[in-house]
Amino acid sequence: MIRPNAMRVTVMVGVLIFAFQASPVRAEGGASEAGTGAAAAIATLIYGPVKIVYSLLGVVFGGFAWGLSGGDTEVLSAVVTPAIRGDYVITPSHIRGERSVEFIGRRADYREDTVVLEEVY
Repeated sequence: MIRPNAMRVTVMVGVLIFAFQASPVRAEGGASEAGTGAAAAIATLIYGPVKIVYSLLGVVFGGFAWGLSGGDTEVLSAVVTPAIRGDYVITPSHIRGERSVEFIGRRADYREDTVVLEEVY
């Protein structure tokens, strides 16, 4: 029978081997891309848990707001939507400045990539 401590060490070593296994790097800009990816991963380790806590608190306070408003779903949506929507992971495009990090989310119909602009003549 395997002791619990030995099992934990085995799992941790397996995770570390998997996480740091060698992968091919392109000749042009490969080191730069790897650095950007590593920076994004480290930033996600800090940003991700903060966003998750913010989302959970939004759901809790949204429930309180819904109850105190007599079951008004508009109030619930106004509190929960900004908390739950948004980015949970920092990507290399965030690090390079190609996309902005959306901590407080917007409704889907307000997102830049879904808005259709009409031409005015």
